[in-house]
Amino acid sequence: MNITTHETKLEPVDNQRLNSLCGPYNDNIKQLERRLGIEINHRSNLFSITGDVISVKATDTILQTLYKQTKVKDKIIDIEPEQIHLAIKESGVLEKVSEHLPAYVDQYGSKLVMIKTKRGIIKPRTPNQAQYIAHVLDYDISFGIGPAGTGKTYLAVAAAVDALEKQQIRRIVLTRPAVEAGEKLGFLPGDLSQKVDPYLRPLYDALFEMLGFEKVEKLIEKSVIEVAPLAYMRGRTLNDAFIILDESQNTTIEQMKMFLTRIGFNSKAVITGDITQIDLPKNQKSGLRHAIEVLSEVDDISFNFFNSEDVVRHPVVARIVNAYEKWEEKEMHHKQQYTEKSI
Repeated sequence: MNITTHETKLEPVDNQRLNSLCGPYNDNIKQLERRLGIEINHRSNLFSITGDVISVKATDTILQTLYKQTKVKDKIIDIEPEQIHLAIKESGVLEKVSEHLPAYVDQYGSKLVMIKTKRGIIKPRTPNQAQYIAHVLDYDISFGIGPAGTGKTYLAVAAAVDALEKQQIRRIVLTRPAVEAGEKLGFLPGDLSQKVDPYLRPLYDALFEMLGFEKVEKLIEKSVIEVAPLAYMRGRTLNDAFIILDESQNTTIEQMKMFLTRIGFNSKAVITGDITQIDLPKNQKSGLRHAIEVLSEVDDISFNFFNSEDVVRHPVVARIVNAYEKWEEKEMHHKQQYTEKSI
């Protein structure tokens, strides 16, 4: 990748407009740097941009465009994060950069993704996992659907941690519906946090493994990492966030729609679930099943399906998954035969 430095002037010189462009504490400039992988230094109206050739050229155009938007008639207008997001998207720079990146591929022919954590390097182990993690990086909304042990949630959390470490996002939001897995747990003692922690434990475990207990606790205290039941998402808009909805097969249609419409600017969402383990009442349709039907043709959304061959737990887990799949196929066959005889 060719690295270059380019200088550009924003004219006319106007300190109020320059402050509007840069944002409080240079937040708007930092957003451009995070999104485009470049470095911006400026003194008054002279901006120096360092990075790959494509990103530098696009950044110059974006700065000029945004600077024009800082004044409408005689009124100074503050540049908001949403305007920066739209300017980047309209420039098409992210697609151009990805096309010119070195073609690092693994043995599965997919983008090689290695995520460094405190525990070591995390990388996909199967073709479906490789495709899944590549889609998580490339799409704003990704679905990971398949049986337990296929790495759906673990890889999503790893991608979120990686994005946070690279300052591509400002926070991680992990959520799941609080639905009992086929059992009535009855009254749970303790405060709200203690009541919902058992439902969210798998998400905590993944975070602890990747970042360490103390760091996770500090990030939760600072609200950089938020772990909450799905009900807490209602009425919110999440910007600059990596959001993971786990166990999504237990959402209702209304809950799934509510969650998907929480996505804000510069945010990613990953929805994981197993449609063979739905714990909703029988008269309620799974929000995950419904989303597969409704959103399959929508652009910028990826669907990734796993099977027993992707199970990376104890070998017997894959055999258990296979056995249940065969049993379910037999049950479906018997039901079809019974229906045909009844007719």
